[in-house]
Amino acid sequence: MSAMMRLAAYFNPTGHHVASWRHPRAQIDAHVNIRHYVEIAQTAERAKFDMIFLADSVATREAHMDALSRSVQFVAHFEPLTLLSALAMVTERIGLVATASTTYNEPFHVARKFASLDHISNGRAGWNVVTSVQMGEARNFGRNSVDSHAVRYERAGEFVRVVTGLWDSWDDDAFVRDAESGLFFEPDKLHVLDYQGKYYSVAGPLNAPRPVQGWPVIVQAGASEEGKEVAAEFAEAIFSPHLTLEAAKSYYDDVKSRMRQYGRDPEHLKILPGLSVVVAPTDAEARADHEHLQSLVHPIVGREILSTMLGGVDLSPYPLDGPLPDLAPSAGGSRGHYDGIVAKARKENLTIRQLGAWCAGARGKNAIHGSAARVADYMEEWFVKGACDGFCLMPPYIPGAHDDFCNLVVPALQRRGLFRSEYEGMTLREHLGLPRPKSRYRR
Repeated sequence: MSAMMRLAAYFNPTGHHVASWRHPRAQIDAHVNIRHYVEIAQTAERAKFDMIFLADSVATREAHMDALSRSVQFVAHFEPLTLLSALAMVTERIGLVATASTTYNEPFHVARKFASLDHISNGRAGWNVVTSVQMGEARNFGRNSVDSHAVRYERAGEFVRVVTGLWDSWDDDAFVRDAESGLFFEPDKLHVLDYQGKYYSVAGPLNAPRPVQGWPVIVQAGASEEGKEVAAEFAEAIFSPHLTLEAAKSYYDDVKSRMRQYGRDPEHLKILPGLSVVVAPTDAEARADHEHLQSLVHPIVGREILSTMLGGVDLSPYPLDGPLPDLAPSAGGSRGHYDGIVAKARKENLTIRQLGAWCAGARGKNAIHGSAARVADYMEEWFVKGACDGFCLMPPYIPGAHDDFCNLVVPALQRRGLFRSEYEGMTLREHLGLPRPKSRYRR
């Protein structure tokens, strides 16, 4: 377990609650408002967050149009690497992490883009490795089906190996830039990857210098068996979906124990469960705000969000006030989300309407509302009991809830000695306490 909590700020445009855009303290045009992103990134940096994180999808989410019109999440928003490059110019320390799918990119694309971001930001880039499961995404790339879970993760593992190999194309000191002698780089410090594998054939070298961090930080989110193996081999931070301390602890111990077979130190992976927080000076004020947000959720929107979180199953034939039917998990969906949601539904005997409203509140992730002390108590318990290395904060509405967390909860954690008051270094690796990878050609 880390000595201090690590905190990531995961930004959806107006917030993670599906009705966030209707909240008076949300920025209603956030999805096209660069000033909004500048302000929330700078707020997170003042609070000393390790990183900000932007998810991505290469399709408009499919749903019944009546529901879609009432939900703005992932309908239309900035491309994340473009946005993070802009934010790198108005921040100095905070890490900048974005999603890039291994399904609809090529390894050379990803290696070059994140190497560039790492140089632009002076060593603050991170790549969230995902596979893609939506049929809408497949159709945008001329495909009629989605690969199986096993194939997607097998390809992802090979994809990461190629990307990291490309990042090692140049030695750190390859570019001497000696104007007097006319030598710009030393030829023997350039390496050709010449990769040939099952899914990829990539010659290299990368036409970008080795990243400032050696490799940008590799982030992942996966709770399936294949996902946990990919995480144990490559991931340096994980955004996990667990809803209970017990489930989070079991996952934490499982993934960390798998790392040794890959010759990795468990301390070199930070596991950060998702957490959505509504905080206020008193429990009563936080509860009132939470209840107001929930009152803004259209029941059909809630059902569609629930459907998406369960892997795309069609719940429209079932009554809203009936129980969640027994459904087989989708072959393409997230097993971690599926297991957590179904367990909650059965344990609390929730209807589709109730479960949908809950999912809409935090995208199936953990959520809490209360005073700063109550929220800090909750986070401290998970941390000291070894269920996490910190949290991926998912503000339900932005900027309001993000501001509240930074102004109320962060100082409470700092007073308890659980979170930094100043950055320890300049790069994202230094923030997270991660080593800088040596080039495979220098090991």
